[in-house]
Amino acid sequence: MSSVSNLLEKLNPDQQKAVLHESGPAVVLAGAGSGKTTVLTTRVAWLISEQNVSPFSILVVTFTNKAAKEIKERISVVTGMDLPWSGTFHSLCAKILRIDGQSIGLSQNFVIYDSQDQLALLKDIYEKNHFDKEEFNIKAVQAMISNAKNELLTPQMYAETASGTFPEHVAKVYSIYQYELTKASAVDFDDLLSKTLQLLQNDQIIREKYQKRFQHVLVDEYQDTNKAQYKLTKLLATPQNNLFVVGDFCQSIYAWRGADYKNMLQLKTSFPKIAEYKLEQNYRSNQTILDAATEVISQNKTHPILKLWTTKPSGAKITCFEAENGNTEAKKIVSYIRDHAKEIQLGEIAILYRTNAQSRVFEEALMQAGIPYTLIGGTKFYERKEVKDVIAYLRYAINSFDLVSFQRISKLGKRRFDSFLQWLKQQNVTELTQQNPSATLKDILETTNYLEKFKRQTEENGERIANVEELLSVAVQFETTAQFLENIALIQDNEFADGNTEIDSKRSVNLMSLHSAKGLEFEVVFLVGMEDGLLPHSRSLVDPEQMEEERRLCYVGITRAKSKLYFTYCRTRTQYGVPSESVTSRFLFDIPENLLAVEIEKKHYSYKDSFTNQSYYPYKKKTQNPIKQTETRKIVVDDDILEGVINGDFDIDKLINS
Repeated sequence: MSSVSNLLEKLNPDQQKAVLHESGPAVVLAGAGSGKTTVLTTRVAWLISEQNVSPFSILVVTFTNKAAKEIKERISVVTGMDLPWSGTFHSLCAKILRIDGQSIGLSQNFVIYDSQDQLALLKDIYEKNHFDKEEFNIKAVQAMISNAKNELLTPQMYAETASGTFPEHVAKVYSIYQYELTKASAVDFDDLLSKTLQLLQNDQIIREKYQKRFQHVLVDEYQDTNKAQYKLTKLLATPQNNLFVVGDFCQSIYAWRGADYKNMLQLKTSFPKIAEYKLEQNYRSNQTILDAATEVISQNKTHPILKLWTTKPSGAKITCFEAENGNTEAKKIVSYIRDHAKEIQLGEIAILYRTNAQSRVFEEALMQAGIPYTLIGGTKFYERKEVKDVIAYLRYAINSFDLVSFQRISKLGKRRFDSFLQWLKQQNVTELTQQNPSATLKDILETTNYLEKFKRQTEENGERIANVEELLSVAVQFETTAQFLENIALIQDNEFADGNTEIDSKRSVNLMSLHSAKGLEFEVVFLVGMEDGLLPHSRSLVDPEQMEEERRLCYVGITRAKSKLYFTYCRTRTQYGVPSESVTSRFLFDIPENLLAVEIEKKHYSYKDSFTNQSYYPYKKKTQNPIKQTETRKIVVDDDILEGVINGDFDIDKLINS
């Protein structure tokens, strides 16, 4: 068992100050890789061992089961005691409701519906009430109900503010959904928070019981709290106000699911005398990587910025590779991986991207090279539902005996299926088999109106549309539909692997989105698709608040790297089956020249020798990029932006100057 004094000796001065905070509210601004979990656990150990605080009087709240388990284990090792009130927001709220939920009419034996249970209930509601799944996407409704609950809006409150066909439909479904949950003596994950808050606000005796019990309330990842979680922690910390929160504004990347970094700013209003501690010493990355991260995030103006530093050597420059297209970008990364695999295990390497649709080209490149990989937090490209749906249409179009495809597409909507069959009657199957699959796929998508399934603007729907567009980008590379489908089958069966065994096959390269990468670290990181429209995402180009979130996302990606970081981007990117010129990510313009080593893939035609100069720096602010030979700037405009322009929802000048 380690003593607390031994643990304190291992902390740097700033960490010690935070751990030894006497009493009252405190916020610890903990930069990436600054040892925040160590500070939190040492703080708890110090309270128990040195301040004689009972473990039963300490509430420790985290966002993941993994973090909760880690904290419990560390405390047990140091103090020899268990923390009975340590866990995620949802698990702790479930515990409170099991004990006292009867006060608000909740059965002690209530069941908890996960997202799949919720979806099953919503489908049942749709069926019984004859709601149109084509017009009102069920998953979009599910997301809207969740958002409403995170904002603490009851069905009645939501109905009062609902305006428009879709919100009014959501209000109707929300009311039925909540009634069915109550009838089933069930709660969903969002209810765990809102009902606990309702319980504590409405029952003074129960509220005071928990307020007296919890002498100290400690919360990890506070920048990820939503409205309900903020109110819960504030309420439970009263009246002692021994609230100790740890967080980092720069790593707040979950606004799309209700997280609000402004809750950390709001603490100063709720607790005017709150103490603030900063942890800026980084134990993960070298200084070159940290400097790049700081330069990117420093452009944000709405929240405090930590300037990270380390005692480690500066390390190698960040390699910035400009590829001709997505395929050559992936092939170059494979060659980099082969080089690194001579010295480190594949598990220490990660490829990070903004959207899951980007994984496809890297999955195929790694398979063809015989390099094992693991897709974290996602489904392999050709196994994604929307990809399988569209492929099923194509397979059935050239083979009407394909029963599996028939069964799949017949379940995608009767009108859609009838339209497809009418279109198919007018086609020559032999011609379909031999013509370019991209043209056929576009005809199918237009005929079936398949993408209408994802017309609601949600993060998930955006990803699904991007996956279909990526499939079209693959299709355009094949002369015939037969070749295209054969290629997919071989990839699915992993027949393209060349059997290269030089690389340690016991480990695998990690592929994941930037959102999935938070909390992880790797020796080598590839931040790919560094282009306006991808990172930052096209949806953020005219919204300053979303742009700041994109910067935080880029910052998170950069700070995952320990020793070596790569940025890659393309001159052209195929979108919806059509190659188009890309615009280098504006985030790269923020990084000083001395931090980057630029490599540019030679074009297929002759051009100035200076372009191949390794010291050439194409991102200098306010200077002409020689690769782009004009004074004009290309703005990436997607369907959402076009619709906004048509409807007059925003200023054109704002778009141009963004």
